[in-house]
Amino acid sequence: FFDCVCVCRFGVLLASFRGTVQHGLPLEIGDTVQLLEKCEGWYRGFVHKNPNAKVGETLFNVMSLSPLSLTHRQFETVIPTEDSVITEMTSTLRDWGAMWKRLYVKNDGDLFHRLWHVMNEILDLRRQVLVGHLTNDRMKDVKQHITARLDWGNEQLSLDLVPRREFSMVDPDEISVTELFKLVSSIPKTRNNCLNTVLLLLCIPHSLSSSIHCPLYLSLSLATYSNLGEELEVFFHIYDGRENRPLSERFFVRLNKNGVPKSPEKTERQCTLFVDLGSSDLRKDVYIVVHIMRIGRMGAGEKKNLCSIQYRRPFGCAVISIADLLTADSKDDHLLKVYACTTESEWYQIHENIIRKVNSRYNLSGSNTGLAVSLQLLHGDIEQLRREYMVLFTRGVSITKKLGFSDIIMPGEMRNDLYMTLEKGEFEKGGKSVARNVEITVYVLDIEGQVMKSYVAAGSGEPGGDVYHSFVLYHNNSPRWAEQIKLPIPVDMFRGSHVRFEFRHCSTKDKGEKKLFGYSFVHLMQEDGRTLPDGTHELIIHKCEENANLQDSSCYLKLPFSKANLPGNNQAVKGTKECFWITSFLCSTKLTQNGDMLDLLKWRAHPERINDSLLKLKEIDGSEIVKVPVLHFVTELFPFLFQVHIINLLQDSKFHHFKPVMDTYIESHFAGALSYRDLIKVLKWYVDRIIDAEHQDHIQQVLNATEYIFKYIIQSRRLFALATGGQSEEEFRCCVHELFMSIRFFLSQENKITSPITQTQAVFLRTFPAVYGELLKIFTVREVAGFVRETLGSLPATARAECPLEAVKLHCIAKTVESQLVCIPESRCILLPVVLRLLQAHMQEQRDLVMCARILTSMLSLVRKYDSTATEPVVSEEVDLIVDSLLVVLMRTILEITNRPQAAGTNMRLQFQDITVCVCGEFVACLLALLRQMSDKHYQQLLQAFTSKDDLRVRPHTHTHHSVWDSYFYLSVIFINQPCLQLESFSPSKKKRVLEKYGDMRVMMGCEIFSMWQNLGEHKLNFIPAMIGPFLEVTLVPQPDLRNVMIPIFHDMMDWEQRRSGNFKQVEAKLIDKLDGLMSEGKGDETYRELFNSIIPLFGPYPSLLKKIERETWRESGVSLIATVTRLMERLLDYRDCVKLGEVDGKKIGCTEEMYIRYIHKLYELHLKAQNYTEASYTLLLYDELLEWSERPLREFLNYPMQSEWQRKEYLHLTIVQNFDRGKCWENGIILCRELADQYESYYDYRNLSKMRMMEASLYEKIMDQQRLEPEFFRVGFYGKKFPFFLRNKEFVCRGHDYERLEAFQQRMLNEFPHAIAMQHVNQPDQTIYQAEAQYLQIYAVSPIPESQDVLQRDGVADNIKSFYKVNHIWRFRYDRPFHKGTKDKENEFKSLWVERTSLTLVQSLPGISRWFEVEKRELVEVSPLENAIEVIENKNLQLRMLIAQCQSRQMQNINPLTMCLNGVIDAAVNGGLARYQEAFFVKDYIVNHPEDGEKIGRLRELMFEQAHILEYGLAVHEKFVPQDMRPLHKKLVDQFHVMKSTTCQILKLTFIKPASFRRMCAPALCTSPMAARVVHAGTRSPTSSAQMALAWWPDAGEKHCLRLSLSLFFPLFLSPSPFSSSGSSSFHSHTLFFPLPFCLHILYSLAHSLSISRSSLLFLTPWFGTIWA
Repeated sequence: FFDCVCVCRFGVLLASFRGTVQHGLPLEIGDTVQLLEKCEGWYRGFVHKNPNAKVGETLFNVMSLSPLSLTHRQFETVIPTEDSVITEMTSTLRDWGAMWKRLYVKNDGDLFHRLWHVMNEILDLRRQVLVGHLTNDRMKDVKQHITARLDWGNEQLSLDLVPRREFSMVDPDEISVTELFKLVSSIPKTRNNCLNTVLLLLCIPHSLSSSIHCPLYLSLSLATYSNLGEELEVFFHIYDGRENRPLSERFFVRLNKNGVPKSPEKTERQCTLFVDLGSSDLRKDVYIVVHIMRIGRMGAGEKKNLCSIQYRRPFGCAVISIADLLTADSKDDHLLKVYACTTESEWYQIHENIIRKVNSRYNLSGSNTGLAVSLQLLHGDIEQLRREYMVLFTRGVSITKKLGFSDIIMPGEMRNDLYMTLEKGEFEKGGKSVARNVEITVYVLDIEGQVMKSYVAAGSGEPGGDVYHSFVLYHNNSPRWAEQIKLPIPVDMFRGSHVRFEFRHCSTKDKGEKKLFGYSFVHLMQEDGRTLPDGTHELIIHKCEENANLQDSSCYLKLPFSKANLPGNNQAVKGTKECFWITSFLCSTKLTQNGDMLDLLKWRAHPERINDSLLKLKEIDGSEIVKVPVLHFVTELFPFLFQVHIINLLQDSKFHHFKPVMDTYIESHFAGALSYRDLIKVLKWYVDRIIDAEHQDHIQQVLNATEYIFKYIIQSRRLFALATGGQSEEEFRCCVHELFMSIRFFLSQENKITSPITQTQAVFLRTFPAVYGELLKIFTVREVAGFVRETLGSLPATARAECPLEAVKLHCIAKTVESQLVCIPESRCILLPVVLRLLQAHMQEQRDLVMCARILTSMLSLVRKYDSTATEPVVSEEVDLIVDSLLVVLMRTILEITNRPQAAGTNMRLQFQDITVCVCGEFVACLLALLRQMSDKHYQQLLQAFTSKDDLRVRPHTHTHHSVWDSYFYLSVIFINQPCLQLESFSPSKKKRVLEKYGDMRVMMGCEIFSMWQNLGEHKLNFIPAMIGPFLEVTLVPQPDLRNVMIPIFHDMMDWEQRRSGNFKQVEAKLIDKLDGLMSEGKGDETYRELFNSIIPLFGPYPSLLKKIERETWRESGVSLIATVTRLMERLLDYRDCVKLGEVDGKKIGCTEEMYIRYIHKLYELHLKAQNYTEASYTLLLYDELLEWSERPLREFLNYPMQSEWQRKEYLHLTIVQNFDRGKCWENGIILCRELADQYESYYDYRNLSKMRMMEASLYEKIMDQQRLEPEFFRVGFYGKKFPFFLRNKEFVCRGHDYERLEAFQQRMLNEFPHAIAMQHVNQPDQTIYQAEAQYLQIYAVSPIPESQDVLQRDGVADNIKSFYKVNHIWRFRYDRPFHKGTKDKENEFKSLWVERTSLTLVQSLPGISRWFEVEKRELVEVSPLENAIEVIENKNLQLRMLIAQCQSRQMQNINPLTMCLNGVIDAAVNGGLARYQEAFFVKDYIVNHPEDGEKIGRLRELMFEQAHILEYGLAVHEKFVPQDMRPLHKKLVDQFHVMKSTTCQILKLTFIKPASFRRMCAPALCTSPMAARVVHAGTRSPTSSAQMALAWWPDAGEKHCLRLSLSLFFPLFLSPSPFSSSGSSSFHSHTLFFPLPFCLHILYSLAHSLSISRSSLLFLTPWFGTIWA
């Protein structure tokens, strides 16, 4: 035994302990432990995550303890004393560790590796923080970096994003609810908030032969022609395709002959930052343009010669839209195609041609030429990027600037860049036979004529040089370069400097010399100090052939340089043809091109011009004003109105950042101690004239500058008081009071909405809150609050919703509440009544609710409960005011917002939802904050507002109070089930924090439900069985304490139901139904089943319950119910386990018969509810098939009473027949009627037998008399990982509803899956669609393939009967997609028109127990053009027959369908349809090339004959029934039919050829032996093809036999039976003579002559020919 020391200490483990010793407690790093005793290096205590294990030991030298503090709130909480960021890192990394391992198991390699790097980075930063050697600034940066990484990881892992203040998680007990809501709602906004947008373009060229993919860096790869062997220059710039101008300067990269950077060690020359770009610059029509120049010989293919001079020559251009780059994955390179000019003279606009896709002016520069770039979008200004991307700036990344200033000009920004673009030139031949090869050399010379070093730059990325050489265009006297250069000349060197352009002809001879022939120049600054104006300048080209003539610049600087400044008498120079054009653009914060600004700055030299200069000041651009020191002498020099102009200029957002410059000037440099008197007088003078003034423009400008006018007034008064010791104080106060009296007077005026005074009031209210801070510098808080209260209180009280001043009032109130004045309690109590009065008026009228929510949020964030530690809490007067004014209206506003109807339209609805959620959430936060501020006194006052206690008494027997308590219970259930309270789904650290801070609130609410239930007494019956479902849902929450509280309520329900009804069947049915549904959703577990089963012992062990049921008789049924429920749960759990393990076997899914039957009836009820009566019948038939015609007794089950198996099967039969009848599926009902009739007959139950036969007869009558709609069938494919597992990447065929067409069905499916994307093609999707993280729906109509072809093909069967077999018992469906194989014949598309036929086989036939079944097998075949033509005509003939039959039987109410069908067929035939078939299939070439199609050709000819017969008969029927007004159309159809007959005769006219020739032509397809001919003839359906066979065979057959066979085969060509005659008739009257009689006789005579048969003999060969002779 050792002496023990009792301790009470908390700590956190910094090292793990395995606990392998006796009584050892295993501990992990980071565990919080409470130590009870200490004994010689050992501790006894427990770990907080498992307080039940209270005995444990651990080594002192292993465990290091970190000190903790103990807080006592609602629950005892242990808080580490270390930095909160360190604590958060520790718990977060612990959570990430477990999830990181799961990522590995899921094979999510990308996130796995990224998270691993971030976790290591956080650990390194954690070590830096723990060491404690960081400076404050560095510590701030490290914490910011840590929290950014923590938030990123939490977002990637779908964990909670926490609100923060100064990098630490906020404590909700330390801030108001409104502040917390504001922080939470701002989390997504802060990520996207940016001041400037910066583009990062990293360009790291690789070797020409290397891969263009780089996994680690953003890269540029150039793959040029092999063996090019020349250096390259690559220029990048951003180009505006809308305005056709560059947005940035150029970024320049030099590549050596191998295609890699000339200085690979200088990485800053391989990447750049495009800066100063605003969001408006990143549009769809903004592009990255790349120009590539080669350095080498004049021609790329020239052989090496003695010339060593190299030229810059155009090589290629690439363009890509910035939008395309930014929407793609930033990790991937974007391969750009490099194009070359078709004509070199078009090089200056090649990028424009590529953008506009003018393909004729450019082409690919080579198959192996490419360019790969990567783009990353960064946010923030340049200083922010320096902090966040230190590595990038450490290596010296080059900066590529925008051409011009950014959208926001920052004070102190220094820039002095002059950009020149070499546009074009016009040159003479100079005595040469060909045009020149012109190169421009650019120099910058100072005032002494010396070349300025390093001030000519081709672009960023490379240092500037002394000289610049343009590229050369081959043999071009009118070259256009459009080449931009940059001249970063210092300000002090601008005066006297000039730029010289030397023009040389580059010879292509062996010497390759560059010969000077002229020059131009331009001055950078004029004599008056103005710099070269922006724009295009036409420069004069002076002749010069010697370089020595240019050494002395003074010799040529006296000459004119531009045609624009030539004197009028110098016509010689003006008439010269040689000119050179440049474009200049100055971007400077020091120099100006504005003469008026220069005159203003030099006013002392010419004071007489000051008035003119001031008048011109308003016309000067603001960017010119802010960059020169005008602001520094604004008040000393300028009159009042010009001061106002300068001040209002700073209100522009572009110059907003120059306000601190003005503020610094006022605070530190302003010296006008007497100015305040004049300023107050002038301001009051303007205010007093507002009401009478006709024009308010000047007054509004003055009031818009109120903030800075007051700044000058206050600062001037402070200077005066400091100089005089506070003299004239009373006078100053009186002046200010008089000024505010004038302001209040003009604000109090009520005017029309469009009145200028109303607009002036609005202008003042917008600027008024900015004055508060200035007034506080001189006046007391209460005085300033009085000014503000009286000013705001003077506003008109009448509020009109359409008045724009109302919105301005609210904005003024909002700025007032957010100002420094309201933060002070002393002034807040003065201003609060005014604020609340205006706020109440707007909320009552439901106007400007967004702004009202903002004001209320800010106000409640400031209001705190005072002296919370006092024994009697001090109630704040401010809370009293808010409660009295806004509590009721706030609750009413929340209710009205949530009950508003949604706007129509998808976009409007989404916007409405976003606004509603935001505003309603903010108001709810305000309500919660107000409730937290309220004390018992406020609640007592609310209760006293009721006139009597009866108003508060619970009366459950009234309908209103039933709904109140019903809502209470439902709200409690929703509270318990809300996701944010389900601790089981939380990470360990989050669960621990919630339990420590709040406990398990679900258990608390469960106790409240139980307590309220017990207090209801006899009124419980009003909530039975309605509350069974909600309470059962609560018990399914996996929380043992909550279940123990809620389970006894069900016993109470059973008890009360037994008292009322003598049984508890309602409770049983509801309980089983809800339990089935909830457990099917995945809720409940084995522990829950055991706990629910514990209701049974409640009837025994507990004395209190025994006493209650001593006189009851329902113990046995109660135990039976619980046993049934327990058994159901067992089976549901078994079913769920089977599904998880994949043990699914057929329909019964491995479940027991009882569970199977329950699900059958659930599906049956769903079908009945959806009016799917046919499907309901098939579903109930599943149960019917389980039963037999026996006398076995069956117990009471579901809604069935106790009865024999025979009786239940009889009842099911009758029910199924009734549903088949309602679903118009009478044929299936007849089968069941017959089966039931057989049973009745076997039992000699003739009465029921007669009823059944009568029912069967009625079904037959309905088949014949009633019309049934044929449903359409649709194939639906569900593709993508976002679909549920049972739908994912599967295809189904669905039976549509009545009258439902493809468009309606597709819309219905899209409504069911609102996030799905409808695929617009019918091709099978590829793997990218299958694996996509989205939902894709592919829907198209399919045609059923009936199984019962016998009924459909049998003549004489009514169409009403056939219609059933067309769409019932269908297993197979098909879809046809036409396509052209080979070259499409534009003249006749039938020649190449193939059909791709997809056949789908289902797992079950339709209709069935569902309206849709999965596709089990898919087959694909191709149908030839000839087969397609046969099918088309067959289908059309079938349609014609059906319509004619319907018309004859008078089933057709309207003859229009027959009319349209006849018209369509006859029109198509007359307009060349039949001729197209002849050209495609009846020509000799086709027959020879496709001998295997002989029978099919005959079949096509037969179908065309048949169609003609049908049409003729159809016209005869049509004539009988056509109404009088459609007679002209009928006559037209008859006329067209006669034309069609003559056309058909010509098409199908037989031309007899010699037998040998015919046999050779058809030899591959026709039989040559008599036996074979007989066999073929016996099986063929085409008389045409049979006749062809006979003709091919006759030379080898006997004469007599040949004649008989030939005539019998040819005769159907002329005489075809009527399609509507009886099949057995053979008389001539039942036939129709199709061909004209002379043609028929001609054929017969030809046959007789060929066979030497006499005509008289011919008459007796067949009675038909005799009839023809007659």
